[in-house]
Amino acid sequence: MDIGKALLEEHSRAQCKKIVDYIGADKRKFGALMKAFFEGEYRVTQRAAWPMSYSVRKHPDLIVPYFKKLLEMLQKPGVHNAVARNIARLLQNVKIPKRYHGKIMTICFEYISSETIPAAVKAFSLTILDNLSNAYPEIRPELKLIIEERWQHETPAFKSRAKKILQRT
Repeated sequence: MDIGKALLEEHSRAQCKKIVDYIGADKRKFGALMKAFFEGEYRVTQRAAWPMSYSVRKHPDLIVPYFKKLLEMLQKPGVHNAVARNIARLLQNVKIPKRYHGKIMTICFEYISSETIPAAVKAFSLTILDNLSNAYPEIRPELKLIIEERWQHETPAFKSRAKKILQRT
């Protein structure tokens, strides 16, 4: 399968599943997907984000060589919401290397504080911060403060995750 062509053929759950099934745990095939994600034109990057997050959910070790580039992608001005959403989705379910903890916390705190970041990205960011607060309990007060400040302005998705976090803090 040519992953680049498959991404352009169709953007559907079925196509995403086909790509994820094709990749399996194969690092080389996942590398081809990541090449499309990082180097493809706008639409290819956007479409590659979905199978990337599902592949990583099944095989978390596949993402390890790409953490640095993922964080760079998140910090790019104008990154598409689908890209940020799928990166955040996968980060909530993987063991993040310690050297990236600070940068990821900074990004996630910016996301949950923002008025313009989409609800799903904020919800995933809350989970990432909650996960990291186990290693860094000193971030819990700031997390709680932001949740309380944003509460009246946020969506049910944000509030659902935030409520669970507040119960543990």
